[in-house]
Amino acid sequence: MSAAVPAKVVRALLLESVHPDAAEVLQADGIAVETVDRALDPTELIERLDGIDLLGIRSKTEVTDDVIESATGLLAIGAFCIGTNQINLPTASSRGVAVFNAPFSNTRSVVELAIAEIISLTRRLTQKNNDLHAGVWDKSASGAHEIRGRRLGIVGYGNIGAQLSVLAEALGMSVSFFDTADKLALGNARRCTSLDELLGTVDVVTLHVDGRPGNADMFGEEQFARMRQGSLFLNLSRGFLVDHAALRAHIESGHIAGAAVDVFPVEPKGRGDEFVSELRGLSNVILTPHIGGSTEEAQQDIGRYVAGKLRDYVVEGSSTMSVNLPHLALPSQHESHRIVHLHHNVPGVLATINGLLADNKVNIEGQLLGTRGDLGYVITDVAVDYPAGVPDDLASLPETVRLRVLS
Repeated sequence: MSAAVPAKVVRALLLESVHPDAAEVLQADGIAVETVDRALDPTELIERLDGIDLLGIRSKTEVTDDVIESATGLLAIGAFCIGTNQINLPTASSRGVAVFNAPFSNTRSVVELAIAEIISLTRRLTQKNNDLHAGVWDKSASGAHEIRGRRLGIVGYGNIGAQLSVLAEALGMSVSFFDTADKLALGNARRCTSLDELLGTVDVVTLHVDGRPGNADMFGEEQFARMRQGSLFLNLSRGFLVDHAALRAHIESGHIAGAAVDVFPVEPKGRGDEFVSELRGLSNVILTPHIGGSTEEAQQDIGRYVAGKLRDYVVEGSSTMSVNLPHLALPSQHESHRIVHLHHNVPGVLATINGLLADNKVNIEGQLLGTRGDLGYVITDVAVDYPAGVPDDLASLPETVRLRVLS
């Protein structure tokens, strides 16, 4: 359990070249910001988190159990990307550390890259480009096709998969999809009952699934073998989903006509570091350095969105869109103090909190409770004249995970 956080300057550490707008959003509310242009390994991160309240990362920084356990003052982590698999969420929750991400901000950028790569591979632009750079003029239409009328298979029909479905259909493609969850088909998209059904009926397979551990190694030799002769493969979701050695073998045999890969099992930490992959050197494979969401528009949106969530959490206690906490947002009350209480989700905690406040003759101006799994979260606005010992009494409750007095 932790005692009330004393009034002090809140400090944030932003890694991996998070967009500058994120720092501006935080600094506008008096939060001190430090920035680092690369990922930090766990040992470095532990050292840098001393005295830090808010941590901002992208996809390459691993926030392990040891990192979270050592960072006793850490209040929240912002993942300036879609995925949060690089963060140990159970430990974050048990330590009362809120986690936020950007589930929507880069959707359009990823979808546009997927469309561009499908067109490039279907028109054999990689080979044409290589030929011209080598001084060879080959104007032949052999092997080049329109995407209109081609069959697109989307594995994972979340925010990205669904928007890709709509745009691909608008370009004249026929869309099928497979998702383990029950998802509503958009437009004329057809839902497949199994991955095998999808693989055997489409010309292009594209992966857009999340980073949960159960999805690791989901696409390998067996799945590539089930794809149609001459089909295309794209992965813009997670690097650990795909067996790249198997993909290379099927490309070299001619079974897979081309591929586009944006994510890799092991990625360099910083710009200019060596990139190693089995897929290097294949002329009909488009390799991009994890840039699906790397447009200026998406990065600015992500920077402002996630920084706004971190600011709202530390300043107002709002946990809306948190990955691991109950979603609460209580309108602020004038001339009151806000107490936020994160606790183990067991019966009677709210009654205990309110009984303690009543015993101290503290008037409640506003209150909101939410629960999520093992955690409960209460935001309480109380009159300004509450006894000084009330926060310490609340912090000392056996159910308390973390208590903060915000104003």
